[in-house]
Amino acid sequence: MDTIQVVYTTSATATGGRNGHTRSQDGQVDVDLSVPKAMGGPGKPGTTTPEDLFAAGYAACFGGALDFVAKQHRVDASRASVTCAVSIGPRDAGGFGLAVSLRVEDASVPQQQLQALAMEAHEKVCPYSHATRNNVDVRIEVRGG
Repeated sequence: MDTIQVVYTTSATATGGRNGHTRSQDGQVDVDLSVPKAMGGPGKPGTTTPEDLFAAGYAACFGGALDFVAKQHRVDASRASVTCAVSIGPRDAGGFGLAVSLRVEDASVPQQQLQALAMEAHEKVCPYSHATRNNVDVRIEVRGG
């Protein structure tokens, strides 16, 4: 396992599990949770899921990694949008697992160039990609100009 030089740490506390509440230490994330109806839960209006939070974090992190890589190659990908879809379901080996689909779009960057930048961001920079590698099926779709 790689060691890291820690430059930032945050935390969040959840109570009540998937039908509870979670709050970040600074209070910027402060949300009620409920299991979606598709998973047999109440799907309460005005609530979110751990998968929503993971999708938002991964999309933002990947977008930052893409921008970082693009700048190294003197490419402006600051208008790129990253959509992250997180799926959950039973695993063959038991328990539950996740699958991720990332869609990267930027009409101002040629398709092949955007594809190369996205793959470099995924393979070398994005910490979410590093954390999920060999643990979660992550698929990347790129749509450039």
